[in-house]
Amino acid sequence: MEFKDHKKIIATNKKAHFEYFLSDALECGIELRGTEIKSLRENGASLNDAYVIFKAHEAYLLNMHISEYKHGNIFNHEPLRTRKLLMHKLEINKYSKKIEVVGYTIVATKLYFKNGRVKVEISLAKGKKLYDKREVIKKRDLDREAKGNQD
Repeated sequence: MEFKDHKKIIATNKKAHFEYFLSDALECGIELRGTEIKSLRENGASLNDAYVIFKAHEAYLLNMHISEYKHGNIFNHEPLRTRKLLMHKLEINKYSKKIEVVGYTIVATKLYFKNGRVKVEISLAKGKKLYDKREVIKKRDLDREAKGNQD
């Protein structure tokens, strides 16, 4: 039986592409509760300000917002709870060493369903300076004008 990679994107972190230089992307599983899965299928989520920390040789995702499930009653989850990432030990060691360098962090860039399971894409990120952000805005405006002139 052969599976095709069916991806249904739930949320992307557009702010991360503007705020950081991104590299070393990695797909991880994420530990979720039942009401969180149901809420993701209905409402989606927000990855703005979501980042990864390492504690006791485990990876955790902070500040990812998943809305409460409207039919969840007392079994509902907290929208901003800390969620464990499912990563191999070697990957955890590799990324934890990389963020020890000053100026680096790990941010969540994409959240999606892949073959019925929720996956999160994380990337190593280095903060951009103000002049780097201005260059991005200038390039985007020039591209927009060039595209407008072609029509």
